[in-house]
Amino acid sequence: MLATVLALILMLVWQMPFIFIGLYFIFLIGRDSPAVSLKSSFISLLTVVLAVATELAVVILSDNDPIARVLSIAVVTFIAGMLVASTNFPTLGSTWGLIFCTVIAFWDSHAPADKLVKNSLWLIATFSVAVGCAVAVEYLLGHRNPAERLEEQRRIRYQVLDVMFSAYAQGATPEQKTAAAIPVSRLAIAGAAGMMELYNIIVERDLDRGTLPIGTRLRISMQAQLMDNAAAFGLQNVNEDGPELRQRCANIAQQCRELIPDIIPKSEKRLLLNQQNVFSLLDRVEGVIHAIMTMPTEIGSTKDKEMVALPTKKVQFFIPGAIFKQENVAFALKISLCATICYIAYNAVDWPGISTAVITVIVTGLSSSGAIKQRLLFRLLGSIIGGLVLGLGSISLLFPHMDSITALIVLVAPIALLSAWTAAGPRFNYVGLQIAFSFYLVAFEGSSAPTQLAPARDRFIGILLALIVMWFVFDQMWPVRTVTVMRRQLATVLNSNASLLRLMDSTEKHEELVERADILRDRVGKTVATLRSMNDAVDYEFGVDRDEHVHTSTMILRTSLTAGAFFWNQFAVLHSETDRDFLVAPALVQMRQKLAESIDAMAEAVVQKTNFLVTSAEDLAGSDVLQSQRYGEYSNNAIARFEELQAFTSMLRNEV
Repeated sequence: MLATVLALILMLVWQMPFIFIGLYFIFLIGRDSPAVSLKSSFISLLTVVLAVATELAVVILSDNDPIARVLSIAVVTFIAGMLVASTNFPTLGSTWGLIFCTVIAFWDSHAPADKLVKNSLWLIATFSVAVGCAVAVEYLLGHRNPAERLEEQRRIRYQVLDVMFSAYAQGATPEQKTAAAIPVSRLAIAGAAGMMELYNIIVERDLDRGTLPIGTRLRISMQAQLMDNAAAFGLQNVNEDGPELRQRCANIAQQCRELIPDIIPKSEKRLLLNQQNVFSLLDRVEGVIHAIMTMPTEIGSTKDKEMVALPTKKVQFFIPGAIFKQENVAFALKISLCATICYIAYNAVDWPGISTAVITVIVTGLSSSGAIKQRLLFRLLGSIIGGLVLGLGSISLLFPHMDSITALIVLVAPIALLSAWTAAGPRFNYVGLQIAFSFYLVAFEGSSAPTQLAPARDRFIGILLALIVMWFVFDQMWPVRTVTVMRRQLATVLNSNASLLRLMDSTEKHEELVERADILRDRVGKTVATLRSMNDAVDYEFGVDRDEHVHTSTMILRTSLTAGAFFWNQFAVLHSETDRDFLVAPALVQMRQKLAESIDAMAEAVVQKTNFLVTSAEDLAGSDVLQSQRYGEYSNNAIARFEELQAFTSMLRNEV
């Protein structure tokens, strides 16, 4: 809100155009830390400059040929879609596509070329003012001691879980159970965004990790899923009681107490989770806790702290192999098709007011039908609240009585606060972004107050046009169900596990092995977080098989958490200075080769929904290795996690 107010004052005083774009991008700038904001702003500014340069190049080289503009929309949105789907920095693609589609539309009018070029340059200036204010506010109000605060947030969550499950274990009254469940529910609603913000500060600034355990990114996703399941159980089962329920809740409470300082008994890692195909809320809670407790935690040296958080400088720009994946190319083609249809449509009917259709395509595009439906619904809801209710309401009822910047600030500040507060939530954050975008788009045609309602009407119709086109292309003509995408993502996690196992047996230098393993580690953490988001999006699937899709998505997420725990147990051995002999022991090398082959077969089976050859523990390692004083714990833990992973993956072959 503060950054919005400062930027708005400067833009109005300097009479700058495109205020709505500048104010909206304040919401998109990373606020994880001052360093993150500065870096994010600089990269975004370069992206905007590149988009404007691309626009001018297209116009100059084609002499503003209309066909060239149409083709440029198709090509640029395709490239933007590929950047979104194939890189670790997807916002660059969406920013480039959004700005290009905005500025190329200038040339559809018959205004003088000099004015149109100046408009493009003014957009860069407006953007610079907006991101400059965002960065300045972050430097004034940035976080301090992020590792300590992150550890505190993790500890608080385990403490409230301990209290709630202890209440169930002790047979408390329904009122007492509800009182204990409310703090869990509040923290679940808060989601993982705040914790990821603190984590990203550590990553960007490469700060001291404090007492955080290794694999913190994956642990944040696991804990967020644990909070969601625990909150649902705590609020929906207050009248349930019984000896078995009490005992299970007592065990969970004890495990949460152990997780508070992250001191996990080694014996716990060797216990197998109940692998029955049951999905009660309590089963889900136990499953996530088990996955967390099988993660390695010890930090034996200063170098091991690098395993807590991977610095951004070690993250590759392109996701290895992603640019050649058929599904990523298909996604980019769908985005390009939707944007091109909308562009041709509003030019064909000579209705430039609905050009917001193209922008909507860029902002809303995602890769699966469930996620698309979710964002389209949120886009529509945010547009109604921000554009029709707040935007049109302000234009018709308030603007005629406002004659100063002060009055405008008093109006915009609470709307920015409402949008930012909504955008900070885990469930409806996209609604907050769309409230801000739609309000700014309607209320700020220029530096003066709007005098007509027609532009606001046209912009909203443009949004509706984009929703219809995207619904047709993504959901009717070229549908991809969310669980299908989730299966591919799970296969990516499984393939990363197999790649790590083969990497451990490589003859390359240890430093090179760790560097390549870091790339896999980053991919696994981000993919599991993506699967959590997709699991929420499945609720927006429609059809008679919706319940089956929800069931399958839960199973996929559960499998991915187990795969993540398996990955980190292997990665910890690779990274350890004292365990170099684990990488060359012939029996362990042979075991990892068999594990890698089996996991690759599981990855293929997950995507194809086929059977795979089940591997028994006896086929993986002999009794001499399993009973070895040196290698026994490692081999037993690896096989135990593999058996869990194999059991969960086997269940998926019968799912939708």
